[in-house]
Amino acid sequence: MAKLLKQFAALPVMETGGTLHVLLITSRAKQRWIIPKGHPEKGMQPSAVALLEAREEAGVCGVISKMPIGHYRTQKCLPSGKQVPCEVTVFRLDVSEHLAQWKEHLERKIMWVPLSQAAALADDGGLSEFLEGLDAAAKPKALAVTS
Repeated sequence: MAKLLKQFAALPVMETGGTLHVLLITSRAKQRWIIPKGHPEKGMQPSAVALLEAREEAGVCGVISKMPIGHYRTQKCLPSGKQVPCEVTVFRLDVSEHLAQWKEHLERKIMWVPLSQAAALADDGGLSEFLEGLDAAAKPKALAVTS
């Protein structure tokens, strides 16, 4: 049985006109719609890894939650082509700044979408289910829109 990989992700969010929007980015290889995520880094807290990945992959900065808002499972495609199971821990990122240029701006596209539409656009089954759960009536308080 393959070892379960772990990754930490940021779910960049911004409220616009009373609607919560999330930022989706494309993967580099297959241009699938996903969220910024990366592998654990020695000496870094999981939320700090997620924040760093959001800056490098999507060019966004802001305040990241210290506690995860959830988890999802996916299949990670290694450079060899082998698929391995991966658990992704997700942290909310309240975006306050979007950089004009960032490390991977030439490799990825970005798209802000209402949370209610994000699950249908995400090109990862585990991520889609995670986003659908956030859009349900039992939305976690961490993602509740406040006025």
